[in-house]
Order: sequence, then structure tokens, then C-alpha cells
Amino acid sequence: MASTPSSTSSSSVPVLMDSNFSPESQRLWELAQQLRLYKPPPSTDDEDEIEENTGKVVSQVGFSQSATSITQSERFRPKRAAVLVCLFEDDVGDLRVILTRRSKRLSTHSGQVALPGGKAEAGDANDTDTALREAKEEIGLDPSLVNVVTVLEPFLTRDFLRVIPVIGILSNRQSFKPTPNAGEVELVFDAPLEMFIKDENRTAEQRERMGHKYLIHFFDYETENKKFIIWGLTARILIHAASVVYQRPPPFLEQNPNFKFIWSVTPNATLP
Repeated sequence: MASTPSSTSSSSVPVLMDSNFSPESQRLWELAQQLRLYKPPPSTDDEDEIEENTGKVVSQVGFSQSATSITQSERFRPKRAAVLVCLFEDDVGDLRVILTRRSKRLSTHSGQVALPGGKAEAGDANDTDTALREAKEEIGLDPSLVNVVTVLEPFLTRDFLRVIPVIGILSNRQSFKPTPNAGEVELVFDAPLEMFIKDENRTAEQRERMGHKYLIHFFDYETENKKFIIWGLTARILIHAASVVYQRPPPFLEQNPNFKFIWSVTPNATLP
């Protein structure tokens, strides 16, 4: 997976709904129409940049970014990535999201649950292209099966990666036969989207950085005698995606910081 970010002029706006989009149910059609109307907070080129001044960086690491005023003079631009939040309906009409468990052979985040996605490449026209390309490479999901309906606010990770969630609808789930890339993905599974705005099978751990406290959420999920823990950035993205789709907030405290973290810039700077 190449790490070259797309240019800042690349748009995050999803492709328009395909005129041939034929979902399996009226509900999916209505959901697509609803999500096409979703507008994340206004973004400017400045929001793509993190402030740097005398060895300090200002950022909201691991959380959705907000439009905060910029006052410092020196900047650097985080690398860009996109993940696909691919939704479909199960046999009883519940919305489910496609997830992966990363290969244990990977050097980072091995064995963890993740959304399909990765870093942008120079040939990607926008974040939608990145998410669809990565999903095809990782799990064999043909982009023609996915109708992209919106993008969500960006999330900045502790490794200075700006991640854009792209929401797409799988119109015919029977047409998708997962073919995981063994070098990256151990297995492909799906989970009910609504579980991420329920307080069942959820725990939270409080973290603190520079005197600021925040929560890391963990969701336990079991299917076909396999147990998964969905946590960290993936859980945070899915909490937000579920809130947008179901048009209601979770019943638990998210404790997202509305401040900016400041930490010293080093070649391997990360947050715990």
C-alpha cells in the first residue's frame, strides 16, 4: 500500500448516486437519499494542515477534527487516508457494516478489527477513489457493487494520518464474495451498525494526555463462534456513522475532546 497522499485539491465529495442503483429494498433507497443530504461541517485547506511552531504540533489526535482557528505560522500536512463504511441489509432488514480483521503478519495493528481502507495514492482522484480501491485490494469488493452516498468528517490518528470515512451502500449483498488479501486481511465479517449506538457489550477506558481526559470505546461482538473486539479509531468512526445513519446520538458519553493536543514533534511522535 503506497503512502503518497493525494493532492489537497482532491475532493472528498462522493460520486453522485448511480442512475442504475437498484437496492434490494425501499429502505436502502430511502437511506441513500437521506445520506446524500448529509453535509459535514465546512472544510478549508487550512483544516488539512496541522500547526507547527518551535517543535510543537497542534492537533486533535484520534478524534474527528473541528474547524478551529489557526494562529501559528509554521505548518505541516498530515498524510491522507480513507476507509469504506459499506452498509447492506440482512435477511431481517437490519443494517450491517463490512469489517475486516487485519493479518497477524502485519507490522502495525496486527490482528485488530478495521474498516477496509488505507492511505491515498497519487492516482486517486479523491477520497472515494481511495476507499473503493483499497476495499477492492483488501477484500475483493468490486467498486461497481457499491454506491457511495456521502463522506463524513475526517479523523486524525495518533500517527498523523487524516482518515476520511466514506459511506457506501452494497445494493446486492449476494453479488459480493469476499476474497481477502492474505497479506493484509485475515478474514472478512460483518456486524450490525446499530450496535455502535447502543450501550450493550460496550466498555470504555479513560485516557489522559497533557491533562485532558478522553474515552476509548470497546465493543465486544461474536458471530459464528468467533469473537471480535472493535475499538479505538474504528469504533469511533462507527459510532459517528451510526449516529448519522440512525439520526440519533449514542446513549453513552463519547467524551470527545473539543480542544487541540500539543506535543513535541519527533520522528516517531505518537500518542498513547
